[in-house]
Amino acid sequence: MNDNHSTRLYLNKVNIMTHRQSQPVIVYTPESRLRHPVILLREMRRDLLASRGLAWQLLVRDIKAQYRQSLLGVFWAFLPPIVTAVALLVAKDVGAINVGATSIPYPAYVMFSMALWQTFVEALNGPVAAVGAAKPMLAKINFPREALILAKLGEVFFNFGIKLLLIVALFIWFRIPVSEMVILAPVALVHLVGLGTGIGLWLSPLGALYQDIGRAIPLLMTPWLLLTPVIYPPPTKGWFSVLVNWNPVTPLLVTVRDLATVGMVSEPAGFWWASGLMVILLLSGWLFYRLAMPFIVERMSS
Repeated sequence: MNDNHSTRLYLNKVNIMTHRQSQPVIVYTPESRLRHPVILLREMRRDLLASRGLAWQLLVRDIKAQYRQSLLGVFWAFLPPIVTAVALLVAKDVGAINVGATSIPYPAYVMFSMALWQTFVEALNGPVAAVGAAKPMLAKINFPREALILAKLGEVFFNFGIKLLLIVALFIWFRIPVSEMVILAPVALVHLVGLGTGIGLWLSPLGALYQDIGRAIPLLMTPWLLLTPVIYPPPTKGWFSVLVNWNPVTPLLVTVRDLATVGMVSEPAGFWWASGLMVILLLSGWLFYRLAMPFIVERMSS
């Protein structure tokens, strides 16, 4: 019996040693990884695929924590657009603001647009919040950093799924017709989320070192909201219309809204240039995030 037990232990040791020898060996050198872009892209793709399991676990954990520690739960996804719409309706009725004509009833217009804007803001804040919350884990455990970003992306789309219930209710209540072009609205929505994520990837390494980044983002969101046609229709004349049209969020958000309501894209050229910018920001932000995180982790550990 002892001989059999010793044999099993020996075989286990051999299997462990063989398993370790089959694992890739990572060697750190002072040479820049940008000198070998093909190898770098392979590593990025490998870690992105390897991070899916961990990203799912983080997503489930974060969603449970988000709604378990809240009295109103999922209603927090509905409250911001509803409160904003009510306040603007009151201001419009008393003559305090004049927003002009909208393609759908104004309450539905504001709540739908605010749900899209809130989704963009969540996508932008996601990488910054994920890296900030994972500081202790980053300093102690070596794992694919892409898992943090994928988990936050999943949370953004999960929250939008809840907001979608409000949007469907608005369409039913105000009897807004839906065209067959609505099936393309998710494509524009993905581009809107990608734009926010790309910006967040650029900010997240800096946000891990400097708390000023996290504090500055909410301050910038209010003027950025006013430059986006969320509470008013897109202007067509004057210098203000130039600022609104050059805002990259404008064509993406408007395209989602147009496809879901009127069934056409009012500014196709704007949608394509904003989508191109989204791709550039997303890929370059991922590259910057990938290269910067080892230095950020080392800085946090020291």
